[in-house]
Amino acid sequence: MMPELKSHPYFLTPRSPNPDYPLFVYLSGMDGTGQLLRSQIPNLAAAFDVRCLVIPPHYLSNWQDLANQVASLIATELSQRRSQSVYLCGESFGGCLALKVALTAPHLLHRIILSNPATSVSQPSWLLWGSQWLGVLPDNVYHLSTLTLLPVLSSLNRMIPSNRRALLEAMRSLPAKTMHWRVSMLRNFKVDPAALEQLTQPVLILASAADRLWCSLAEAKSLVNYLPNATMSVLPKSGHACLLETDVNLFEILNHQNFLDLSVPQPEIEPDLSEIIGV
Repeated sequence: MMPELKSHPYFLTPRSPNPDYPLFVYLSGMDGTGQLLRSQIPNLAAAFDVRCLVIPPHYLSNWQDLANQVASLIATELSQRRSQSVYLCGESFGGCLALKVALTAPHLLHRIILSNPATSVSQPSWLLWGSQWLGVLPDNVYHLSTLTLLPVLSSLNRMIPSNRRALLEAMRSLPAKTMHWRVSMLRNFKVDPAALEQLTQPVLILASAADRLWCSLAEAKSLVNYLPNATMSVLPKSGHACLLETDVNLFEILNHQNFLDLSVPQPEIEPDLSEIIGV
């Protein structure tokens, strides 16, 4: 699924569209490539019509403009499909955006999934205060520096080599100026706790206990206190970019947490022949 060259955010469709299935919309981290759901797509596509948001590398906008763009894209999708159920999944930076979309257009969403959201409700991350240098680095120096960030961003031993390469390529896809802008967006991210309390959709928050980039566990606990219908699922060995890890199966987590509504098709389960034949 190669992204097109466009000037505004748009959706990638990684598999053939299926308007009878619920819509699953993925909002990625700061890379904005829409490519890092790759490990989860085969399982999700068996039950969802998947879309991945792409934020073009040189697109600089504020939170509200981005949220309006995403809400408009979702509304357009819904106008063309039979299933009106929408699952919105935001990872890291995308978790912040997911909350902004939910507050902007709550009527469009049925379920919300936040994976290590970079919301800084509990406390600011070192990333926000140690990133001032990004704006003055030449792009070639910034791209070299991503190698040092890679082990912080992920648990590399829990990823296959192709996913490690995909993560590095996604990090290097942004100019230093754009990365600096998006980090500044995180630094300025604010959401009214009273507004969060008005979101009644079921929310599932994935929290990686081995996250070295963000205080994801503390952040998830804080958000659960604000969101009235939220639950938390702890990934004890996972790093920040947990959706690229081999042992993380998002669809199974959703199923295990009873987070799937009746509109989601259930995969066929092979019968236990030992019970049938009395072994």
